[in-house]
Amino acid sequence: MVTTTKVQKTLFTAAKIGAFDLKHRIVLPALSRLRAQWPSANPSDLMRDYYSQRASNGGLLIAEATAIAPEGRPYHAAPGIYTEEHVVRWKQITDAVHAKGGLILLQLNHAGRATSTAISQVTPITASVNESFLKDETIVVTTPDGLVRPSAHRALETNEVAGVVEQYRVAAVNAKRAGFDGIELLAAQGHLIEQFLQDGSNKRTDIYGGSIENRERFLVEIIEAVSTVWGADRVGVRLSPSSTFNGMSDSDPRALFRHLAARLNDLGIAYLHIIEPRISGDSTVDEAKEAVAASELGELFDGPIIAAGGFTPATAEDTVTNGLASLIAFGRHFTSNPDLPYRIENGLPLTHYDRSTFYGGDGHGYIDFPTYEEAREAEQTA
Repeated sequence: MVTTTKVQKTLFTAAKIGAFDLKHRIVLPALSRLRAQWPSANPSDLMRDYYSQRASNGGLLIAEATAIAPEGRPYHAAPGIYTEEHVVRWKQITDAVHAKGGLILLQLNHAGRATSTAISQVTPITASVNESFLKDETIVVTTPDGLVRPSAHRALETNEVAGVVEQYRVAAVNAKRAGFDGIELLAAQGHLIEQFLQDGSNKRTDIYGGSIENRERFLVEIIEAVSTVWGADRVGVRLSPSSTFNGMSDSDPRALFRHLAARLNDLGIAYLHIIEPRISGDSTVDEAKEAVAASELGELFDGPIIAAGGFTPATAEDTVTNGLASLIAFGRHFTSNPDLPYRIENGLPLTHYDRSTFYGGDGHGYIDFPTYEEAREAEQTA
């Protein structure tokens, strides 16, 4: 158990985030728990129960990274939003969340080069071919037959980029039909959008490569396209400015992400969701680091910022109270505490998470963690 103290105040004040009115500032971020059905990519009943358990009145949930196309799936048990059945299954989940008074967004994603032909039977696409990525044995993809290295990839032709942007727009339409309240674009974790952003993976010489302005162009075009569906005030963007996950690198990341924050500010999006430098992928780099990324990019982005990465209730409260971020995303603690906002607000102990059940499996370690009240009742009747 993690002990908390009932001193949190700012976390439980109302917040206006784009078009969303929230009653508290604790967010469930997009977590790839990998319980979708294979090979259909259909959201499962387990997923419906999982999100429903974590819905709170006036709270914000961001559903896991969801592929906009079959070739965009990063993991074989990741969900999709490109078929009619996907829309139907996701609608069951959004209805369950709304029944509890929660708000839920869908994180749209394309894996780019970070996938395998064992999942889609199509050569992965990316900004530029990178042989060092293929030689990095630390980068793996989950398939029905276990972990494998990513498949050889190819660079998108200039005239193909618009087709991928259109896939994002159609996915945004499907997300609206499925009952989501908005969308978040994954421009982090080494997936396709970030492969265009960073110059370690983008060696293009066309209008999508070279200068920062050109490398931002793909993301900007996607935002403009999905905003025709939702309005920019229902679109968020997730960034990981310091992460090297999935082979990411840039010659001047600080310049890139500061420029990007200012550019996104001009587009009027709902929020920026920033993964702090103490987290890279699913690994903790340094728990002692302060929320520096959110505060620095906040100098250039006027809208709300969600900070994510290794927060405790106490550090979350300090971060919001000091104005370094507007909301705090709790990933690992939310996996094992379905009633996390209630526990934090009331200074109740937190159940420790089970890392072995994070990625894939059945309901164990996924939907079988009790709320605080359920656990107390079980103890009293034992």
